[in-house]
Amino acid sequence: QVQLVESGGGLVQPGGSLRLSCVASGFTFSRYRMGWYRQAPGKERELVAAIPSAGGSTNYGDSVKGRFTISRDNAKNTVYLQMNSLKPEDTAVYYCKASNSWYDYWGQGTQVTVSS
Repeated sequence: QVQLVESGGGLVQPGGSLRLSCVASGFTFSRYRMGWYRQAPGKERELVAAIPSAGGSTNYGDSVKGRFTISRDNAKNTVYLQMNSLKPEDTAVYYCKASNSWYDYWGQGTQVTVSS
């Protein structure tokens, strides 16, 4: 059974940091490209960051460049999103996604709220 379980969300003040984790099971994690997406109320889901199956070259949404960092540990079947200098507009549900040429898998999401 495929599972992607996100954790690490919560309430943080503007300027603060959070680290999200997504633990995968039920598929060969190291063969999948991983990504973090987010969806704010009333808005479409958007790409936050992505990393290839073997790590290396990453890409980021324009709004998070220089503030967020995606990484993965294939030995732990886990992908991370380090979020620094958080802004109120980063408030959203953050989703983990695994993808290859044939399949896409999504996690259930974790809420991040940036507010004073």
